Amino acid sequence: MPLGGVIFIVIFIALFGAFLVWLAANITGTKPVYNPVKYEPYECGIPGIEKKETKISVKYYLTAILFILFDIEIIFMYPWAISFREFIATGEGTFVFVSMMIFIAIFIFGLFWEVKSKALEWD
Repeated sequence: MPLGGVIFIVIFIALFGAFLVWLAANITGTKPVYNPVKYEPYECGIPGIEKKETKISVKYYLTAILFILFDIEIIFMYPWAISFREFIATGEGTFVFVSMMIFIAIFIFGLFWEVKSKALEWD
């Protein structure tokens, strides 16, 4: 019953992570104190100002999403490549190969669309 092992590992990791967070919070013993010296100008002469809202370019998020999308597609290709010989041995090689070629065609189409629409240009 492999599901029991997975559940055990998930619970163990959650409890161990909670223990580490608790341990880190209790070892320090002191809480951070506001220090006005930290916000004085240093060498460059520009006063440190904390902004409550940070303006991050949408291009940054678009680049991150596209990276994750193409990274996940590559991750799907790896197990296929590893198990392709088994599919050939069972007689399903042609179907699996054609399926992967369709997947790669969609992948390449997306890559060309990304370059054509200049999604990764920062100008």
